[in-house]
Amino acid sequence: MTSQTTIDATGPGDDTPAASSGPQPGAGLRGHPWLTLITVAVGVMMVALDGTIVAIANPAIRDDLNASFADVQWVSNAYFLALAVTLITAGKLGDRFGHRQTFLIGVTGFAAASGAIGLSGTIAAVVTFRVFQGLFGALLMPAALGVLRATFPAEKLNMAIGVWGMVIGASTAGGPILGGVLVEHVNWQSVFFINVPVGVVALLLGSLILLDHRAENAPRSFDIPGIALLSGAMFCLVWALIKAPTWGWGDARTLLFLAGSVVLFAAFSFWETKVAEPLIPLGLFRSVALSAGVVLMMLMAIAFMGGLFFVTFYLQKVHGMSPVKAGAHLLPLTGMIIIGSPIAGSAITRFGPRIPLAFGMAVTAGALCGMSTLKVDTGSGVMSLWFALLGLGLAPVMVGATEVIVGNAPLELSGVAGGLQQAGMQIGSSLGTAVLGAVMASRVDSELPGKWADAGLPKLTPDQLDKASEAVQVGVAPVTKGMPEPVVAKITAVTHDTFISSMSLASLVAAGVALFAVLVALFTKRGANAEAGAEAGVGHI
Repeated sequence: MTSQTTIDATGPGDDTPAASSGPQPGAGLRGHPWLTLITVAVGVMMVALDGTIVAIANPAIRDDLNASFADVQWVSNAYFLALAVTLITAGKLGDRFGHRQTFLIGVTGFAAASGAIGLSGTIAAVVTFRVFQGLFGALLMPAALGVLRATFPAEKLNMAIGVWGMVIGASTAGGPILGGVLVEHVNWQSVFFINVPVGVVALLLGSLILLDHRAENAPRSFDIPGIALLSGAMFCLVWALIKAPTWGWGDARTLLFLAGSVVLFAAFSFWETKVAEPLIPLGLFRSVALSAGVVLMMLMAIAFMGGLFFVTFYLQKVHGMSPVKAGAHLLPLTGMIIIGSPIAGSAITRFGPRIPLAFGMAVTAGALCGMSTLKVDTGSGVMSLWFALLGLGLAPVMVGATEVIVGNAPLELSGVAGGLQQAGMQIGSSLGTAVLGAVMASRVDSELPGKWADAGLPKLTPDQLDKASEAVQVGVAPVTKGMPEPVVAKITAVTHDTFISSMSLASLVAAGVALFAVLVALFTKRGANAEAGAEAGVGHI
């Protein structure tokens, strides 16, 4: 399906828009495709970095603001919840009012909220402004993809998304490194203040360069009931995933929120068939390729974020590395994503997405199997090999799944498609952490009592065992002040042995998810618009 585009170079106030089917190279800075790519990359980098950089700052925030562990969890959860719940609606806002305006508002709001967090003196203020960060980040991310989709001709879109994926992957994986440097050598506030100058640069570039693309058949109204139903469904789902590790997967509260999510999703699907301009036209999912792309994005995120979450504990708690040193050990992962994403974009342009996607998930599965063999004394060279392979496998999936989703959607729904892509990644990340966390917890609970007894350590009460298990799940030895050195050594050995065994099982489960994703990748194909553009050979840059 192809769509004509109305391009307004001066913004929504221009009453004489010129119709065009693609970018207008040679017309100056505004609308230049590669400058547009640089502009959206700067904005997207802020949001991607924030997904992982804050985790490094959480201990310092807790100490400085006298916050509880539960309070600090909300520093991450509030952001993720706001982001995940509003992504698709934010994408629809871009389709309705223009992705340029939505992107600029998102950049401005995200930078302002970041600065407000840095100035906050209470944990309540930090959590509140993290919600605003999530809301503005939700505006920014789908708008960035919508701008790229409208700016680049079909045969160049894969390369652009390759660079976009490189920025996302490198920022996500590089967050712990930058966060470690800033927290160790400046303060936790600098983790948020750094977004302010980046946001100013993105705002200036966006004001000068971004062109407002409007599809002629863009939506003219809002599906308010649909927004309410989808937001409620997403909230219930994400809330259940956030709370399940604390409540338990079989707890009535977890099951209630999961059931509520299913009911609301069903009601949303029914409503969307009755409204004239639905929030998400369900006909989108008649495209098997687009649906497979959304599922693939979720599966990739489960493997990526779930694996990355436990590897950071492995490096810092088992190997005793500082946050900066741990981040440096992840550079092979970051480096391969940076190198591999543009290459993957070229390969997908030449061969289509199916083979690169299947190859990427197969390599990811192999890397996760390799990571399941990590031990307490594994050297840096072996770790680097598996981390590099993981980055090599993830790169084509980040690029290819995004292209499959956005490329198989009509231009007037590019914002919704971008929202679906990001929602899939965010939900997958949460699922990866929650499900693999449950796998870790189950293995720790089953193995710790036996290993504790085999080491000749004093028997623990049920309450002590529960607390010890919680510590061991993140690689922390449950030792107290004044314990004799031999006892500390035994507890540490049991902790590391149990943690490694549990991480190995979680890695194998993630590898199984990646292998299933290989099968899903076989259902993908190049977007219909990309095929049309490649055959016509139009819009050369």
